[in-house]
Amino acid sequence: MIVITNPSAISNEINIIDSLFEEGLSLLHIRKPDFCEVEMAQFIDQIKVEFRSNLVLHSQHQLAEDFGINRIHFSEKYRNHSHDFAVRFSKPCSSKSTSTHSIEDFNSLENNFDYAFLSPVFKSISKENYHPEKDLFAALKSRTNFKTKVIGLGGIDSENIKKTLENGFNDVALLGSIWNSENPVKQFKLCQQIAQSY
Repeated sequence: MIVITNPSAISNEINIIDSLFEEGLSLLHIRKPDFCEVEMAQFIDQIKVEFRSNLVLHSQHQLAEDFGINRIHFSEKYRNHSHDFAVRFSKPCSSKSTSTHSIEDFNSLENNFDYAFLSPVFKSISKENYHPEKDLFAALKSRTNFKTKVIGLGGIDSENIKKTLENGFNDVALLGSIWNSENPVKQFKLCQQIAQSY
């Protein structure tokens, strides 16, 4: 199971992140779009060293090597429009992921990404007025890309994880259900339990 950081700061965020890893979180995507290089470095530096290999960088990719991070995420916009995408993509790292918003985009991924988010599956918990335009469960029936794992994102919580996995997603990513919760660690454990029982 994957957790994505809240874009803006959360109270006690670093302690919560360390606790999530201690409870068995496999991957944390650091998505802090407004962070400059220094802010990103300071954020990463606070996370326990033993969890660095479980971090995935969405931005400030140049910091990955300095912190021993070998997982990189490329946004849809970056993948489609960046002039140096091919160069950055070719740098050695153990895992590359990206974001997609339609089954057509997911099927057309050519660069052997390990996994890709496909969203939104449900009405977003963290973003207002962000909801699915298409039924992604139905769309997944026309999946032709089986080299890349498909990760459900958007509105996923303990109530619908099972349904998401039953309908063809390989795994799920959590954002709003964790960070909008009064007890993020407890919420993660509940979601994890349900996903593991599937």
